[in-house]
Amino acid sequence: MVIDAHHHFWSYDPVEYGWIDDRMNKIRRNFLPEDLRVEINSAGVDGVVSVQARQISEETDWLLEHARENDFIKGVVGWLPIASDGLDAELDRLSGETKLKGLRHVVQGEAAGFLDGADFNRGISRLADRGLTYDILIFERQLEETIRFVDRHPTQSFILDHVAKPLIGTNEREPWRSHIRELARRENVTCKISGMATEADFHHWSEEQLRPYLESVLDAFGSGRLMFGSDWPVCLVATGYRQWADLVRRFISPLSTGEQAAIMGGTATRVYTL
Repeated sequence: MVIDAHHHFWSYDPVEYGWIDDRMNKIRRNFLPEDLRVEINSAGVDGVVSVQARQISEETDWLLEHARENDFIKGVVGWLPIASDGLDAELDRLSGETKLKGLRHVVQGEAAGFLDGADFNRGISRLADRGLTYDILIFERQLEETIRFVDRHPTQSFILDHVAKPLIGTNEREPWRSHIRELARRENVTCKISGMATEADFHHWSEEQLRPYLESVLDAFGSGRLMFGSDWPVCLVATGYRQWADLVRRFISPLSTGEQAAIMGGTATRVYTL
Protein backbone atom coordinates (compact mmCIF):
# COMPACT_ATOMS: atom_id res chain seq x y z
CA MET A 1 0.00 0.00 0.00
CA VAL A 2 1.34 3.44 -0.98
CA ILE A 3 0.94 5.93 1.85
CA ASP A 4 1.35 9.69 1.84
CA ALA A 5 2.57 10.12 5.41
CA HIS A 6 2.20 13.90 5.59
CA HIS A 7 -0.44 16.29 4.33
CA HIS A 8 -2.85 18.91 5.70
CA PHE A 9 -6.45 20.04 5.33
CA TRP A 10 -7.81 23.48 6.05
CA SER A 11 -10.77 25.77 5.58
CA TYR A 12 -8.79 28.88 4.81
CA ASP A 13 -9.01 31.84 7.16
CA PRO A 14 -6.40 34.63 6.93
CA VAL A 15 -6.18 34.97 10.71
CA GLU A 16 -5.85 31.28 11.56
CA TYR A 17 -3.41 30.74 8.70
CA GLY A 18 -1.42 33.95 8.93
CA TRP A 19 1.79 32.06 8.10
CA ILE A 20 0.54 31.74 4.51
CA ASP A 21 2.19 34.93 3.27
CA ASP A 22 1.95 36.74 -0.06
CA ARG A 23 4.56 34.46 -1.63
CA MET A 24 2.19 31.55 -0.94
CA ASN A 25 -0.94 33.20 -2.32
CA LYS A 26 -1.64 30.06 -4.38
CA ILE A 27 -2.72 28.15 -1.28
CA ARG A 28 -4.97 30.82 0.20
CA ARG A 29 -8.09 28.72 -0.28
CA ASN A 30 -9.81 25.65 1.14
CA PHE A 31 -8.14 22.25 0.84
CA LEU A 32 -10.46 19.41 1.84
CA PRO A 33 -10.75 15.62 1.38
CA GLU A 34 -12.47 15.84 -1.99
CA ASP A 35 -9.52 17.89 -3.31
CA LEU A 36 -6.95 15.43 -2.00
CA ARG A 37 -8.77 12.41 -3.38
CA VAL A 38 -8.18 13.72 -6.90
CA GLU A 39 -4.47 14.20 -6.19
CA ILE A 40 -3.80 10.78 -4.68
CA ASN A 41 -5.68 9.03 -7.49
CA SER A 42 -3.46 10.75 -10.05
CA ALA A 43 -0.29 9.75 -8.20
CA GLY A 44 -1.10 6.13 -7.37
CA VAL A 45 -1.39 6.74 -3.62
CA ASP A 46 -3.71 4.48 -1.62
CA GLY A 47 -3.97 6.25 1.73
CA VAL A 48 -2.80 9.25 3.73
CA VAL A 49 -1.89 10.47 7.20
CA SER A 50 -3.50 13.84 8.00
CA VAL A 51 -1.33 16.18 10.09
CA GLN A 52 -2.41 19.14 12.20
CA ALA A 53 -2.04 22.69 10.91
CA ARG A 54 -3.60 24.60 13.84
CA GLN A 55 -2.60 24.38 17.49
CA ILE A 56 -6.03 23.89 19.02
CA SER A 57 -7.74 20.69 20.17
CA GLU A 58 -10.62 21.41 17.82
CA GLU A 59 -8.24 20.83 14.92
CA THR A 60 -7.68 17.26 16.09
CA ASP A 61 -11.43 16.65 16.39
CA TRP A 62 -11.96 18.10 12.89
CA LEU A 63 -9.30 15.86 11.34
CA LEU A 64 -10.71 12.80 13.08
CA GLU A 65 -14.15 13.65 11.73
CA HIS A 66 -12.73 13.70 8.20
CA ALA A 67 -10.98 10.39 8.90
CA ARG A 68 -14.23 8.75 9.98
CA GLU A 69 -15.93 9.94 6.79
CA ASN A 70 -13.11 9.06 4.35
CA ASP A 71 -11.56 5.61 4.34
CA PHE A 72 -8.46 6.79 2.46
CA ILE A 73 -7.47 8.81 5.55
CA LYS A 74 -5.72 6.04 7.45
CA GLY A 75 -4.42 8.06 10.39
CA VAL A 76 -4.30 11.47 12.06
CA VAL A 77 -1.42 13.30 13.74
CA GLY A 78 -3.21 15.87 15.82
CA TRP A 79 -2.44 18.59 18.34
CA LEU A 80 -3.19 18.51 22.06
CA PRO A 81 -1.82 20.71 24.89
CA ILE A 82 1.21 18.53 25.60
CA ALA A 83 2.69 20.88 28.20
CA SER A 84 -0.61 21.32 30.04
CA ASP A 85 -1.99 19.60 33.13
CA GLY A 86 -5.07 18.96 31.01
CA LEU A 87 -3.27 16.59 28.63
CA ASP A 88 -4.39 13.40 30.37
CA ALA A 89 -8.03 14.47 30.28
CA GLU A 90 -7.74 15.16 26.54
CA LEU A 91 -6.04 11.82 25.94
CA ASP A 92 -8.81 10.08 27.91
CA ARG A 93 -11.45 11.89 25.87
CA LEU A 94 -9.92 10.63 22.62
CA SER A 95 -8.96 7.15 23.83
CA GLY A 96 -11.53 5.49 21.56
CA GLU A 97 -10.35 7.24 18.41
CA THR A 98 -8.46 4.46 16.66
CA LYS A 99 -7.30 6.70 13.81
CA LEU A 100 -5.50 9.09 16.17
CA LYS A 101 -1.93 7.88 15.67
CA GLY A 102 0.19 10.69 17.07
CA LEU A 103 0.61 14.30 18.09
CA ARG A 104 2.65 17.25 16.83
CA HIS A 105 3.58 20.72 18.06
CA VAL A 106 4.93 23.47 15.79
CA VAL A 107 8.32 23.61 17.51
CA GLN A 108 9.84 25.49 14.57
CA GLY A 109 7.87 28.51 15.78
CA GLU A 110 9.11 28.30 19.36
CA ALA A 111 12.11 29.96 21.01
CA ALA A 112 15.43 28.15 21.39
CA GLY A 113 15.34 25.65 24.24
CA PHE A 114 11.65 24.82 23.93
CA LEU A 115 12.36 21.09 23.66
CA ASP A 116 14.32 21.25 26.91
CA GLY A 117 11.26 22.46 28.81
CA ALA A 118 10.21 20.32 31.77
CA ASP A 119 6.44 20.61 31.20
CA PHE A 120 6.67 19.66 27.54
CA ASN A 121 8.91 16.69 28.29
CA ARG A 122 6.57 15.57 31.05
CA GLY A 123 3.74 15.51 28.52
CA ILE A 124 5.78 13.62 25.94
CA SER A 125 6.52 10.94 28.53
CA ARG A 126 2.79 10.10 28.59
CA LEU A 127 2.48 9.36 24.86
CA ALA A 128 4.26 6.03 24.52
CA ASP A 129 1.94 4.34 27.05
CA ARG A 130 -1.00 5.57 24.96
CA GLY A 131 0.51 4.11 21.77
CA LEU A 132 0.96 7.55 20.22
CA THR A 133 3.84 8.75 18.07
CA TYR A 134 5.27 12.28 18.10
CA ASP A 135 6.11 14.24 14.94
CA ILE A 136 9.10 16.56 15.27
CA LEU A 137 8.66 19.80 13.27
CA ILE A 138 11.83 21.89 13.48
CA PHE A 139 14.29 23.97 11.51
CA GLU A 140 17.79 22.57 11.02
CA ARG A 141 19.16 24.99 13.64
CA GLN A 142 17.12 23.10 16.26
CA LEU A 143 18.69 19.70 15.60
CA GLU A 144 21.11 19.71 18.54
CA GLU A 145 18.23 20.53 20.87
CA THR A 146 16.21 17.77 19.23
CA ILE A 147 18.91 15.17 19.85
CA ARG A 148 18.86 16.00 23.57
CA PHE A 149 15.07 15.81 23.51
CA VAL A 150 14.96 12.39 21.85
CA ASP A 151 17.54 11.04 24.30
CA ARG A 152 15.16 11.80 27.18
CA HIS A 153 12.53 9.48 25.68
CA PRO A 154 14.16 6.26 24.45
CA THR A 155 10.87 4.33 24.25
CA GLN A 156 8.93 7.02 22.37
CA SER A 157 8.45 6.71 18.60
CA PHE A 158 9.53 9.95 16.90
CA ILE A 159 9.02 10.99 13.28
CA LEU A 160 11.16 13.83 11.90
CA ASP A 161 9.18 16.03 9.52
CA HIS A 162 10.59 17.51 6.31
CA VAL A 163 14.15 16.19 6.92
CA ALA A 164 14.48 18.99 9.54
CA LYS A 165 14.16 21.78 6.97
CA PRO A 166 17.79 22.24 5.86
CA LEU A 167 18.94 25.43 4.14
CA ILE A 168 18.37 24.07 0.65
CA GLY A 169 17.83 27.53 -0.84
CA THR A 170 21.47 28.41 -0.17
CA ASN A 171 22.76 24.86 -0.75
CA GLU A 172 24.15 24.59 2.79
CA ARG A 173 24.61 21.03 4.02
CA GLU A 174 26.59 21.45 7.22
CA PRO A 175 26.06 21.25 10.12
CA TRP A 176 22.66 19.82 9.08
CA ARG A 177 24.14 16.63 7.61
CA SER A 178 26.30 15.86 10.65
CA HIS A 179 23.41 16.44 13.02
CA ILE A 180 21.09 14.26 10.90
CA ARG A 181 23.60 11.43 11.07
CA GLU A 182 23.81 11.78 14.83
CA LEU A 183 20.03 11.89 15.27
CA ALA A 184 19.60 8.85 13.04
CA ARG A 185 21.72 6.79 15.44
CA ARG A 186 18.59 6.71 17.63
CA GLU A 187 16.59 3.74 16.39
CA ASN A 188 13.31 5.21 17.67
CA VAL A 189 13.48 8.04 15.10
CA THR A 190 12.14 7.82 11.55
CA CYS A 191 12.15 10.56 8.92
CA LYS A 192 9.74 11.89 6.30
CA ILE A 193 10.94 12.74 2.79
CA SER A 194 8.68 15.76 2.51
CA GLY A 195 8.63 19.55 2.52
CA MET A 196 11.92 19.91 0.66
CA ALA A 197 11.07 21.86 -2.51
CA THR A 198 9.52 24.59 -0.35
CA GLU A 199 12.84 25.04 1.48
CA ALA A 200 14.43 26.01 -1.84
CA ASP A 201 13.48 28.80 -4.24
CA PHE A 202 9.83 28.08 -5.01
CA HIS A 203 10.28 28.74 -8.73
CA HIS A 204 13.88 27.82 -9.46
CA TRP A 205 14.71 24.68 -7.48
CA SER A 206 15.91 21.54 -9.23
CA GLU A 207 15.94 17.81 -8.61
CA GLU A 208 19.75 17.93 -8.69
CA GLN A 209 19.74 20.54 -5.94
CA LEU A 210 17.70 18.25 -3.67
CA ARG A 211 19.65 15.08 -4.39
CA PRO A 212 22.49 15.59 -1.84
CA TYR A 213 19.92 16.08 0.92
CA LEU A 214 17.96 13.01 -0.17
CA GLU A 215 21.15 10.98 -0.29
CA SER A 216 22.11 12.15 3.19
CA VAL A 217 18.86 11.01 4.82
CA LEU A 218 18.88 7.72 2.92
CA ASP A 219 22.43 7.07 4.09
CA ALA A 220 21.58 8.07 7.68
CA PHE A 221 18.21 6.39 8.19
CA GLY A 222 18.15 3.67 5.56
CA SER A 223 15.01 2.71 3.65
CA GLY A 224 13.46 1.08 6.72
CA ARG A 225 13.20 4.39 8.58
CA LEU A 226 12.19 6.72 5.75
CA MET A 227 8.66 7.51 4.57
CA PHE A 228 7.24 9.45 1.64
CA GLY A 229 5.16 12.52 2.40
CA SER A 230 3.72 15.15 0.07
CA ASP A 231 3.23 18.09 2.44
CA TRP A 232 0.19 18.92 0.30
CA PRO A 233 -1.16 21.54 -0.08
CA VAL A 234 1.89 23.52 1.13
CA CYS A 235 3.97 21.80 -1.56
CA LEU A 236 1.85 23.42 -4.28
CA VAL A 237 3.73 26.72 -3.99
CA ALA A 238 6.77 24.90 -5.41
CA THR A 239 5.67 21.59 -6.95
CA GLY A 240 2.64 19.54 -7.90
CA TYR A 241 1.47 16.54 -5.89
CA ARG A 242 2.22 13.99 -8.61
CA GLN A 243 5.44 15.81 -9.54
CA TRP A 244 6.75 15.34 -5.99
CA ALA A 245 5.67 11.70 -5.80
CA ASP A 246 7.36 11.03 -9.14
CA LEU A 247 10.57 12.74 -7.96
CA VAL A 248 10.74 10.54 -4.86
CA ARG A 249 10.07 7.43 -6.93
CA ARG A 250 12.88 8.35 -9.34
CA PHE A 251 15.29 8.91 -6.47
CA ILE A 252 14.58 5.54 -4.86
CA SER A 253 14.35 3.60 -8.15
CA PRO A 254 17.89 2.09 -7.82
CA LEU A 255 16.86 0.46 -4.51
CA SER A 256 15.40 -3.01 -4.20
CA THR A 257 11.66 -3.54 -4.58
CA GLY A 258 11.36 -4.09 -0.82
CA GLU A 259 13.28 -0.92 0.02
CA GLN A 260 11.14 1.13 -2.34
CA ALA A 261 7.98 -0.33 -0.82
CA ALA A 262 9.17 0.59 2.68
CA ILE A 263 9.71 4.24 1.75
CA MET A 264 6.48 4.52 -0.23
CA GLY A 265 4.27 3.07 2.47
CA GLY A 266 5.70 0.25 4.53
CA THR A 267 7.51 2.43 7.04
CA ALA A 268 4.47 4.68 7.56
CA THR A 269 2.18 1.67 7.94
CA ARG A 270 4.47 0.15 10.57
CA VAL A 271 5.33 3.28 12.55
CA TYR A 272 1.82 4.74 12.59
CA THR A 273 0.20 1.26 12.91
CA LEU A 274 -2.16 2.03 10.03
